[in-house]
Amino acid sequence: MDTKLTLRLDKAVIEEAKEYARAHQTSLSSLVEAYLALLTRSESTSQTISPLVRQLTGVIDLKQAELDQENYREHLAKKYQ
Repeated sequence: MDTKLTLRLDKAVIEEAKEYARAHQTSLSSLVEAYLALLTRSESTSQTISPLVRQLTGVIDLKQAELDQENYREHLAKKYQ
């Protein structure tokens, strides 16, 4: 359940945080929530995945990346024979 929270912060800090959130395609609320969850988690729990990492999961096609790497190796081998 989401609950509203009011914070008093320096205006410059808020503006920089908003820019950071925008650049990382997330909300300021999500950033604060992730940070507070990180601070309060138990030392014994496993590491949590940040929202940004969760968004990036699956972006790279590993099979295609391996194929590209192999093609590049073949290119270099032919170039420097």
